[in-house]
Amino acid sequence: MFESSVIEISKSALETNLKFLRQRIGPNTTYCSVVKGNAYGHGTEKFVKLSMDCGVNYFAVYSADEAYQIVNSIENRPDIYIMGYVENEAIEWAIREGIEFCVFDLKRLETALMYANKLKTKAKIHIELETGMNRTGFDEQGIIAAGDLINKQAGLFDLRGACTHFAGAESMANNFRVAQQIGNFYKSMLIVSRTGLKPTYQHMACSAAVINYPQTISNMVRVGIMQYGFWPNAETLIRYSGDRERTNKYIKRIITWKSKVMSIKKVKKGEFIGYGTAYLAHQHMTIAVIPIGYAHGYSRNLSNTGKVLIHGAEATVIGIVNMNAITVDISHIDAVEKGDEVILIGTQKE
Repeated sequence: MFESSVIEISKSALETNLKFLRQRIGPNTTYCSVVKGNAYGHGTEKFVKLSMDCGVNYFAVYSADEAYQIVNSIENRPDIYIMGYVENEAIEWAIREGIEFCVFDLKRLETALMYANKLKTKAKIHIELETGMNRTGFDEQGIIAAGDLINKQAGLFDLRGACTHFAGAESMANNFRVAQQIGNFYKSMLIVSRTGLKPTYQHMACSAAVINYPQTISNMVRVGIMQYGFWPNAETLIRYSGDRERTNKYIKRIITWKSKVMSIKKVKKGEFIGYGTAYLAHQHMTIAVIPIGYAHGYSRNLSNTGKVLIHGAEATVIGIVNMNAITVDISHIDAVEKGDEVILIGTQKE
């Protein structure tokens, strides 16, 4: 009601992105929306609810606390998969709540078995396979040992998936390594099969792999950055379309951050503006003060370089980004008034 800036999330932009991605992955592949890191900064609760309105019902988080947030904020809870950190009592909670989680070592598998036995409830697990990322995951001997334990206690496990994670699918510089990982994943899946394990899903494709390595799209993908309207990097866009500049032909940024002009002031040539001597007016200027700063997440690194939009025109940040305010040059923009909309992230007019 009284806030100095507002973040908006566009449902129509999200629908555009989901349509593009679903066309890419095909009708027989389960779409898992990655919402780790507060939905990449877009706000977990609101993004999950909006995505559910768009037909998404499966979400991946990194840690148990992120899953807990969804459980406690979403009434008709979707399927949730914890990809990373979930330990000890959090495993017990996940099993009780029917939350899926990743298992990448025998200790976690044994802990899951202990709590599943205690609760008399199946642990919904995904086993991660080490294919060359060299971070987490079962190697060949680990797969055999895990398979032996899961088979012996089949009544206490629901094997939801077998997965791996690529070490840089967005860059051609990593192509040799990623190609090795793809081969290693299929070799590991042969070992999984020989143990008698039958995971519901096989998944390795992230946003970058969906575009750059479509052969990795199996019956599930984990999509993060692209659903928010960002290409993994410029190279991925070029490899897909040949476009060398950011374009919204395929996907659209779903986030807008906006504020308002708080005050307008005339400054004479030769006067310093703001703290210290960071900016000297090189001519008579008209400036506007915007009530956001680094306390709101507007980086101090944007001092003297950042840009905002007012009346559909770029206005450059002048001087140091303050804790609660920035100053911008509006000398070239006609008829700016107090209360006019200011776009910090997003578009305005053309």
